[in-house]
Amino acid sequence: MRKYFLLILVLNIISIESYSQLRYARKMEAGFMNFRYNTVQYDMGPDSDWKGDYLNKEQNGIDLNMVNGISLFEKRFFAGAGIGYQNFEGISGITIFGDIEYLPLKSKLTPLLNIKVGYDHIWNQYEGGTGTALGEFTAGIDYKLSEKLNIFLKSGMLFTQQAFFIPVKIGVRF
Repeated sequence: MRKYFLLILVLNIISIESYSQLRYARKMEAGFMNFRYNTVQYDMGPDSDWKGDYLNKEQNGIDLNMVNGISLFEKRFFAGAGIGYQNFEGISGITIFGDIEYLPLKSKLTPLLNIKVGYDHIWNQYEGGTGTALGEFTAGIDYKLSEKLNIFLKSGMLFTQQAFFIPVKIGVRF
């Protein structure tokens, strides 16, 4: 009985200590996605019902994202899940993704590294639209306005809808 009491006490202390390291955080961001090129090239036969590339007019896009997650290690590491809205010059879509962000310094102004992996679906010329994997790798700067509010600016590479984009995003983490 004594061993169980001691085990429960130790587990409670560990959980309280690890809980104090976890902080709920949210992030909202808006961005512009500059189309660069299609990553997949097709060689269609005469009997094909191909209707063109998923983004057939090489459209630039905008996106709005909201991410909910946790901050760890003195708010230097963020992990969360998000949902977003995309619009590629009239073609709307949604995204669902996981988001990981790292701030290497504790200073007010620090670099940031971000990885986003998920799925997106757009309603384009194909019946029912098209869904593809999404991968985004960005770097930028983060400025701490207060203890609970940061703003950031980042850019990098985005692969989605069989295309390569250069995203530029601005956002706030609270």
